[in-house]
Amino acid sequence: MSSTPRPTRKGAAARGRRRLRARRWAGWLFALPALAFYGVFNFYPVLLSIQYSFYDWDGIGASTWVGLKNYTAVFTDPEQFSSLLHAFYLVLFFTVLPVTLALITASVLRRLQGRFTGALARTLLFLPQIIPGAAAGVAWTWMYSDNGVVNQFLRAVGLGSVARAWLADYHWALTAVGFIGTWLSTGLCTMLLLAGIGKIDNSLYEAARIDGAGPVRQFRAVTLPGLRNEIGVCVTITIISALASFDVVYLATQGGPGTQTMVPGVAVYNLAFSDSRLGAASALAVVLALIVIAVVAPLQRLFREK
Repeated sequence: MSSTPRPTRKGAAARGRRRLRARRWAGWLFALPALAFYGVFNFYPVLLSIQYSFYDWDGIGASTWVGLKNYTAVFTDPEQFSSLLHAFYLVLFFTVLPVTLALITASVLRRLQGRFTGALARTLLFLPQIIPGAAAGVAWTWMYSDNGVVNQFLRAVGLGSVARAWLADYHWALTAVGFIGTWLSTGLCTMLLLAGIGKIDNSLYEAARIDGAGPVRQFRAVTLPGLRNEIGVCVTITIISALASFDVVYLATQGGPGTQTMVPGVAVYNLAFSDSRLGAASALAVVLALIVIAVVAPLQRLFREK
């Protein structure tokens, strides 16, 4: 009488590996349509931009190989280089101010949680996020005008001497644009940090109060460490918004007066569609992308939870 041989451990392990490989392939098959879409509409244009950046091309006629000339112009042409400096200046208004204000606001709203005042404040803070950046740029252009809300307020409180056409002032235009970014970014950062505060164990705050810690000490010892990842997300999003800003600046000033508010996004647009210099525009776009990666990648490591 013959008996069926029992499967060996090696055979079971081999079958397990085959099943695992099959599941992996199944996952890739499900992801294939999205990967194809990403490759055609995202990755391929990036490769084309890198290719165009080595040519002098108007987008229609024959192109001429110029090597690294377009990249050299990014750092030697005053307009292109100053646009990069302006982008880093906007980081102060798109990132530093919004994250700082959001930390303070989120800490205050945590104490108002469940109250009507807290819900109303959260709604008002998040309201700018549902407004497109282009619409915000147009609205703030009116508010910054000589007879706009900003100047009317300054005159009402006795500061009429300070009033000016903010977006037409060579010294204040870039700062005025920066405050538009602050207004747009603060609400999003506040909501993200509020969500992060919600997952911090209340027992940590109770223990801190028992130890005699006041609100400021609780903020430093409990809230800030607990929001490490959320702060990293806020900083990453807002830095990318600052360095790659386009819609707000273009609709508000188009890079003027002169080139005082010129940023890389607007400079790329002007080079490509106004000056018909596709190669120079592609080189500036590639440099901007590398700068964003060089800034964001270390921040991801810095804010990574240990």
